[in-house]
Amino acid sequence: MEMAYRERWQAEIAELQRILSGFDLREECKWGKPCYTMDGKNVVIIQGFKEYCALGFFQGARLKDPKKLLVQFGQVQAARVMKFTSAREIATKAATIKAYVREAVANEKAGMKEVNLSSCAQEGPRFSGTQPFLLNQRASSVPATFRSIVSQVAPDRQAAPWRLPQ
Repeated sequence: MEMAYRERWQAEIAELQRILSGFDLREECKWGKPCYTMDGKNVVIIQGFKEYCALGFFQGARLKDPKKLLVQFGQVQAARVMKFTSAREIATKAATIKAYVREAVANEKAGMKEVNLSSCAQEGPRFSGTQPFLLNQRASSVPATFRSIVSQVAPDRQAAPWRLPQ
């Protein structure tokens, strides 16, 4: 399988590859695209589209995104992409791209992953895996098992109704 629009985005792909070469990531060809992995886990991928070239972050939803550069890609929940239309734009944003990749690598090293919240259903009728446990009570009344599991989830994944009260 060949990457779509590879010829159109050759300079941009080369610039992204140059930036990514400075990280302790392994470049592999997955789905016909340059994909960068760490310990066998996908971290980022370079993709070519008709209107833009993109650097895709497999767990981009967990990145802080202070510059608001990440865009949700389709219906995928975790993945985010940075869109570029020129090699000059990529070179200008190189420091920012590096910061985002550094954060993605740190998240991967920290082992940030999904936690199945239904595993704390043993707390009785107040919580079950099929019914959301509404946390409009005092924090002290939240089941300990539930609190420990939710605290392991990345803050951006502690979305309502699972967010713990302060």
